[in-house]
Amino acid sequence: MPDTVSALGSPVARREGPDKVTGAARYAAEHTPDDCAYAWPVPATVARGEVTAVDDRAARAVPGVVTVLSHLNAPQLAEPSDPTLGVLQNGRVPHRGWYVALVVADTLEAAREGAAAVRITYAEEPHDVTLRADHPEAYIPEDSDGTSGEHTRGDAEGAFGSSPAGVDVCYRVPPLHNHPMEPHAATARWQDGRLTVHDSSQGASTVQDVLARLFEVDKDRVTVVSEHVGGGFGAKGTPRPHVVLASMAARATGRPVKLVLPRRQLAAVVGHRSPTLHRLRLGAEKDGTLTSVIHEVTAHTSQIKEFVETAAAATRVMYASPHGRTTHHVVPLDVPSPSWMRAPGEAPGMYALESAMDELAVSLGVDPVELRLRNDTDTEPDRSLPFSSRHLAECLREGAERFGWSERDPRPRSRTEGPVLVGSGMASATYPVVIAPSRASAHAHPDGSFVVRINATDIGTGARTVLAQVAADALGVPLDRVTTEIGNSDLPKASLAGGSSGTASWGWAVHEACARLAARLAGQQGQQLPPDGVGATADTAGSADAESDYARHAFGAHFAEVGVDTVSGEVRVRRLLGVFAAGHILNSRTARSQFIGALTMGLGMALTEGSTMDAAFGDFTEADLAGYHVPAHADVPDIEAHWIDEDDPHLNPMGSKGIGEIGIVGTAAAVGNAVYHATGARLRELPLTPDRVLEALRSTGAPG
Repeated sequence: MPDTVSALGSPVARREGPDKVTGAARYAAEHTPDDCAYAWPVPATVARGEVTAVDDRAARAVPGVVTVLSHLNAPQLAEPSDPTLGVLQNGRVPHRGWYVALVVADTLEAAREGAAAVRITYAEEPHDVTLRADHPEAYIPEDSDGTSGEHTRGDAEGAFGSSPAGVDVCYRVPPLHNHPMEPHAATARWQDGRLTVHDSSQGASTVQDVLARLFEVDKDRVTVVSEHVGGGFGAKGTPRPHVVLASMAARATGRPVKLVLPRRQLAAVVGHRSPTLHRLRLGAEKDGTLTSVIHEVTAHTSQIKEFVETAAAATRVMYASPHGRTTHHVVPLDVPSPSWMRAPGEAPGMYALESAMDELAVSLGVDPVELRLRNDTDTEPDRSLPFSSRHLAECLREGAERFGWSERDPRPRSRTEGPVLVGSGMASATYPVVIAPSRASAHAHPDGSFVVRINATDIGTGARTVLAQVAADALGVPLDRVTTEIGNSDLPKASLAGGSSGTASWGWAVHEACARLAARLAGQQGQQLPPDGVGATADTAGSADAESDYARHAFGAHFAEVGVDTVSGEVRVRRLLGVFAAGHILNSRTARSQFIGALTMGLGMALTEGSTMDAAFGDFTEADLAGYHVPAHADVPDIEAHWIDEDDPHLNPMGSKGIGEIGIVGTAAAVGNAVYHATGARLRELPLTPDRVLEALRSTGAPG
């Protein structure tokens, strides 16, 4: 596609693509100032306790080691609003893997050798890392809006008990880890009281705010650059300990310091998807009309910071029923602090809900697609607000047609290929529309070029390209005349890249700035621009964050075909198809990439990804890519992503919804439902590994 195309929706190639494939794009760890030192952290080896002694003599004797920092000598920080950033401030160990020391050296090798030589003595205390639904410390937290984590309407329990049909089932989703291709990294330098940091982050503005507060310097004396970021999936959504440690070490040594976290340490310090225990009770009439929906979720959090995996939130908006109750429970344990992971809440929650819907469909003898159509709604059940747009039914129908759903024999184990059982399944998807205030500037130069500036972060989504398209469209000029500058906290402040909110938020500010610039230029027609050009700015505060009279969500439908080997227990996904309704799609090429990436991540959630919390030692046993299996090329089949163009006037000037996360929502349920259809065995715990499949087959008395 030529670079002169400016219409939104066009499949414009990523602007930074050539730099990435040729190695010209520089990531946080690829900035090496003169006299740069290297840091390597020392994680705690106990699950709970107190550091009683730090013996760093052997570490300091390693040639090239500059210093060893611990709570005994590290620079003191201001009280952090996020306790996970209070590193090396005291001897308390809240979980295994908590950083208790940092070695700084002239070389990476010396830093690593020095870290291995540090000897820490602990006063170890009993710990509890085991999540269970009946845990005595479980409580109902507040939701993010300050309301109770339990929402009720009508008499959910009574209606369920009197329903002619229903299911009462439990599901389990294990801890999951983000594992972006680029590990968390930072290069920090202090110069004349000014801190400059290159950080692998989803939001440089937030990192700037946090570092300024921790080190008690004016914000305008902190610059954070996140120009290129190799993925995050939520793990880089807020500052993590690496950027604080690098900045701390740079201040302590007076030298630039680079810190790249080893992958094996990520599980303990950058967040993870909390494990969730689900109980779903669906009451229905004989025709499948839901009468009561009860979804109870229990998740863990750490002892130092509350994070709630709000896995029942999607259930509150999905299907009509006169009675309902959704409850979040959280259990504080001696575990690393969980955090955001792609579609937090919705991904595990919709796995449970859509699996239960499939079980209800089977018990009633109703087609799973038809069951969802019968329970579609024009208003959000939880708040009774009208949807700004809801094309779930269209996604279901189009997905079914593209997939060939009507040719499916609904009987389990109805299709075999030798020892392989073939089945198909489907699930719905939803994700909320999130828009945050941002600022942007647009500038016109006398040579006819334009520059748009905004501190957005491109974490691999193609933000540079899409924002240039938004700008060109608002200015009414060819795309090749627009340049975007992003990923630097010195630029106009923008929201972080998370919650599928980036393009909707940043695009609004860019559109407004460019529209104002276009109006200003229109008033100067026939006049030569001054040598330094003219510009305009925009700040969407008060507009982007205004309360809406509509429930705003994206929707979608997933369809999967699997082959289950009854000899090995291996599940192979043969086909995966998604159809989505997410407002106007602003770049068809990058959007399809986002959808396919999320579908692939959902495939991993279903079949290969899972972590185990070791009860004895208090750490995750699958801590690297050898033990934690993300899908490889051979695991990914023919994946199709399609969409329905929505005209929704209640969103933003572009009419766009977020697309980065909805693709993972529902994928695991579609695969799991397909495995049931193939085998007749219902598995209710992820991932669907061969051992679990074989055990399920044996429990049904079937071959395998």
